[in-house]
Amino acid sequence: MDPINQTLVSEFLLLGLTDDPELQPLIFSLFLAMYLVTILGNLLITVAVISDSHLHTPMYFFLANLSITDICTSTTTIPKMLVDLQIQDHSITYIGCLSQICFVLIFGGLESFLLAAMSYDRYVAICYPLRYTVLMKPQLCAVLVLVSLLITTVNALIHSLTVLRLSFCTHLEIPHFFCELVQVIKLSCSDIFLNNLLMYSATTLFAGIPLAGIIFSYTQIVSSVMRIPSGDGRYKAFSTCGSHLSVVSLFYGTAFGLYMSSEVSDSSFKNVVASMMYVVIPQMLNPFIYSLRNREIQGALRHLLHNKLVFKLCS
Repeated sequence: MDPINQTLVSEFLLLGLTDDPELQPLIFSLFLAMYLVTILGNLLITVAVISDSHLHTPMYFFLANLSITDICTSTTTIPKMLVDLQIQDHSITYIGCLSQICFVLIFGGLESFLLAAMSYDRYVAICYPLRYTVLMKPQLCAVLVLVSLLITTVNALIHSLTVLRLSFCTHLEIPHFFCELVQVIKLSCSDIFLNNLLMYSATTLFAGIPLAGIIFSYTQIVSSVMRIPSGDGRYKAFSTCGSHLSVVSLFYGTAFGLYMSSEVSDSSFKNVVASMMYVVIPQMLNPFIYSLRNREIQGALRHLLHNKLVFKLCS
């Protein structure tokens, strides 16, 4: 195949989940439903946290930011896929592909950092309850989110710029429903050593360090909780961490599944499904995990929905 310089590449072709026309309406309906549930669920969590003064705490501040991040992650990938299925045009422009890579990296990395910040919040709340308000000031929480966003944005821009230097072959089909960095790099005809080095280094940095922080936090939490004499006290302390632990397990579990799938399998379909489990499923399930396991969120949602119902009846 003759190489084409990146300046001549106008578009890529996203192969999606299947080319079977009989399955495409089912896939469209399934992804549309998941997207709407993701948007509605995370939007309700965000509005509930903003509208209820009882939830103006560091834990729920991070939760609201996590919900916004989940909305952005899903919006980066799913709408394009839905449009492609409707108009039967699976092409994506070169700039559009780079933009999708950039935003997926930004919001994926931000979610990892937010989960680490939430674990630190629980660590301070349980291990240093008397100093909680001093250590977890609103200014610190805002700085943590902004710095995390800045770091992930710089990382995403670096990856996008290194893709710009690549030359591509005539075979520009991406076996995916969105532009994933790994799959785009595989299409290159030029040297990709630098890209792979940056990719694995960033994965270690933006997944390994937050995960290490989460593990350290919960090690300290377990050690502190086990020193509580009463069983009710231990249960209450652990119950405040249950939702977060479930979300962490879902996020890192699907990410690890994606990594293992890409390492042990050459099947494009299996890799696509694994990626879907990483960029679609956690974002959809996170609101349910927090609303089902958290009484304060349940109360805020009931209050919010009740006020909306009363407003409609009065109007």
